[in-house]
Amino acid sequence: MAGRALVLGGGGVTGVAWEIGMLAGLAEAGVVLSTADLTVGTSAGSVVGVQVASGIAVEDMYARQLAGPGAEAAARMGAASMLRWVGAMLTTRDPQRARARIGRMALAAKTMPEAERRSVIESRLLVSEWPGRRLLITAVDAVSGEFRVFDRASGVRLVDAVGASCAVPGVWPPVTIDGRRWIDGGVRSAANVDLAADCDRIVVLAPMTAGFGPLPSVAAQIRRLPSTARAIVVSPDAAAKRAIGRNVLDPARRAASARAGRAQADIAAPAVAEVWSA
Repeated sequence: MAGRALVLGGGGVTGVAWEIGMLAGLAEAGVVLSTADLTVGTSAGSVVGVQVASGIAVEDMYARQLAGPGAEAAARMGAASMLRWVGAMLTTRDPQRARARIGRMALAAKTMPEAERRSVIESRLLVSEWPGRRLLITAVDAVSGEFRVFDRASGVRLVDAVGASCAVPGVWPPVTIDGRRWIDGGVRSAANVDLAADCDRIVVLAPMTAGFGPLPSVAAQIRRLPSTARAIVVSPDAAAKRAIGRNVLDPARRAASARAGRAQADIAAPAVAEVWSA
């Protein structure tokens, strides 16, 4: 399909905040990305994508990020989980096999109960039904490593699709949908830019961009887009990285990350407008 795509990548709770700050700052500069014909959400980006595609006012989204962490506790991926992740990625060139290995780690990890995590996801979403605008949410089967894209036609409840996409292996429990367990869509790619390949104008907001082993980087996926597509990737600048800090799963960094995203938008706006308004 020709048209404009907004691709929102993964990056934890600080990634949600930074993306929303960017969207608010860009809108203030006259670049309104909520008019996208297609929105692709991966992990943190799925939370933001739901709100954007549902037409929620970006200033309302931004205000929520400034409200503080509330009762939500910080999480962190442990050293053991990180080592298993590295081992899964470096010992095979088969992306699906690597994803399945990470899935086994996720299934074996001790995490909070699935129902408790589901309540957290529900609290982050301002809607409960799939939006009318086209929205794709990514996840990975924890057993087979199969990549899956959920949308309105999938029949999957919105909160479960988002929960699956946000199920960081080793940190949060895999999400059960129709008897299968699903984990973070970022296990396949930090942003899954290729899902927007049919669009001719693509803006990618990616808190994380690197690839690892068989996991492609955002830049690699951009290079594989059709030559007719115009795309731009915006990721955190030095100031935003300082605001985000070392733990992207720390809600206490949310407000600072949102403010940093909004400040960065002033610099990014001309280049984003050139692609979006072409």
